[in-house]
Amino acid sequence: MNAIIVEYGLPEAFPDEVEKETLKISDVISKEEIKKRRDFRKVTTFTIDPVDAKDFDDALSIQQLPNGNWEMGVHIADVSHFLKLGSAMDEEAFNRATSIYLVDRVIPMLPEKLSNMVCSLRPNEEKLCYSAVFEMNEKAEVLNEWFGRTVIFSDHRFTYEEAQQVIETNEGPFVKEIGVFHRLAQQLRKERHRKGAISFEKTEVKFRLDEKGNPIGIFLKESKDSNKLIEEFMLLANRRVAEFIGKGVAKGKKDKTQKTFVYRIHDVPVEEKLSDFKTFAAQFGYRISTASGKETAHSLNKMLKDVEGKKEQSMIEQLAIRSMAKAVYSTENIGHYGLAFDFYTHFTSPIRSYPDVMMNGLLEYYMRGGKRVSQQEYEEKCRHCTEREINAADAERSSIKYKQVQYLAARKDEIFKGVISGVTEWGLYVELEDNKCEGMIRLRDLNDDYYEFDQKNFCIVGHRSRKKYSLGDELMVVIKSTDIIKKQVDFMLYDANRLHEVSPFKRSDKKRFPTSGKFRGDKKKGGKRRR
Repeated sequence: MNAIIVEYGLPEAFPDEVEKETLKISDVISKEEIKKRRDFRKVTTFTIDPVDAKDFDDALSIQQLPNGNWEMGVHIADVSHFLKLGSAMDEEAFNRATSIYLVDRVIPMLPEKLSNMVCSLRPNEEKLCYSAVFEMNEKAEVLNEWFGRTVIFSDHRFTYEEAQQVIETNEGPFVKEIGVFHRLAQQLRKERHRKGAISFEKTEVKFRLDEKGNPIGIFLKESKDSNKLIEEFMLLANRRVAEFIGKGVAKGKKDKTQKTFVYRIHDVPVEEKLSDFKTFAAQFGYRISTASGKETAHSLNKMLKDVEGKKEQSMIEQLAIRSMAKAVYSTENIGHYGLAFDFYTHFTSPIRSYPDVMMNGLLEYYMRGGKRVSQQEYEEKCRHCTEREINAADAERSSIKYKQVQYLAARKDEIFKGVISGVTEWGLYVELEDNKCEGMIRLRDLNDDYYEFDQKNFCIVGHRSRKKYSLGDELMVVIKSTDIIKKQVDFMLYDANRLHEVSPFKRSDKKRFPTSGKFRGDKKKGGKRRR
C-alpha cells in the first residue's frame, strides 16, 4: 500500500505551516457570525452517510409550509469560511484537490480537525453551512429557491442502512420526514430518466479487514433507496446552483457578462467507441439506437434494465461505461450528457473535493455583487483538479486490486464461480461472481485442445473439438497462482470429472474438490440481487 502511495505521488503528512494554521482555527461559532446567517437550528435536520463515515459534508432539513408545500434544505459544510484564500492550508488543499480513499486508509484533502470535526456536520452540534433551500410541491416541482450561508443543528445521524430500514418498515426516527424525502426523490429520479439521464449503477467493492489490514472478506455495496434519496437531492442542489449562475448564457451565447464558474461537464459519447459497443452488445441480442443523443440514452437505459440478472450483466455495464466520455471540470459549460442536465456543478462535497470549495466561494462572491473573475485562471484550476481526481481514482482502483489479490492468495484451495469478462489471443479474463476479483486463464493452460482466438465473435474455439468459450460464459475456476506485486491472478478451469487435465492439482487432490454441493458464489434462495 505504501508502494501505491509512492507510485501515484500521493501526499501523506501535512506541512508544518498547515498544521500551525489548523491549531488557530476555533471550533466555537460566535454570535456575530450567526447573526450574518439564516438560522435553521430549530428546523428538523439530519444526515445520511455510510456507517464508517467521519466527514459529513451534507445534511437535509425539512419543514411543511402553511400553504402545504415542503421547504427542503440541502446544507453543505461551509469549508470556505475556514479555508482562507491564499493561506498555506488553502494551497495544500488545492494541490491535493481531493481526498483519496484507499482500501485501508484515507488521505484527506483537509487536516482532520477540519474534515472530521470543525466542518463535519456532526449530530447535536451547531455548524456553519452554505445551503440550497427549495420550496417543493408533492409533484417534486421546485416553486422557489434560495441560496446562502446558514447555521444548522443536526438532530440525528443516520447510516444508509438505518435510513433504509425506516423507508422499508415505515417505522423509526423521523419516519414522516424520511418518507417525504423518499417520495419526492423517486419523482425527481423518474423525471431525470424521462429527460434522458442514463441509469448507470457501478458495483462498488468493499473489504472487511483484520487488525493488521489483511482482507478477510469482500462484499459488494448495494445502492438502495436511502442512497438514491441522498443522490437525488444532491443532484438537485448541484443543478439548481449551476443554473442560478449560468442561466441565460447556455447554448453557445457569447455574453460578455457571463460569469466565470466551475462546471462539471460530460460530453456526448465518442462515435467510434459507441459504435464498437453497439456491435458488441448486439452479440448478446441487445439493440442500441444512436439516432440522437436522447434516443441513445433511452435505449441504453432499456438495455441496462434488460441485462439485470443476466450472466453478462457486469461485463455489459462496465463496457457501457467505458464507451462514454469522461466527466471533467471546466469553466466552459457544455452540459452533462449522462445526467441529461444543461447545467451541472459540484457543490455538495467541499470537505473532500476542492472544486466544490471553489464553487462555494464563487457563488458567495457573485451573490455579493462581485465582478467576473479570470476564466483562464479558473480553467487552469479545473484542469489541475481533473488530473488529480483521475490520479486518485487510479490509485483507489490499484489499492482494490491489490487487496483482491491478497485476499485470493490465502484461498488457493477454494473453488469459485466466475464469468468470462474478456477474451484475448493469450487467454480468458474471468471475473468471480461473489467478489468481483478478476484473473486470467491462459490459453496454454487449456490443455484439452489447441484453442484459437475468434476476435469477431469474442470467443476462443478448440481446433479439434470446436469447443467454444465466449464472453459471458460461466465457469468454475481454481487459483493457479497470485502475484501480489504485479497485482495479477492466474486461474485454472475446474472440472471434477477431468481434474488431471485442466487443474494444476494431482488426482490425489481431488478429495479437496467435491463434485457436489454448493460452491462459493452460488446465490442463496430468496437473497437480494444487486442491481
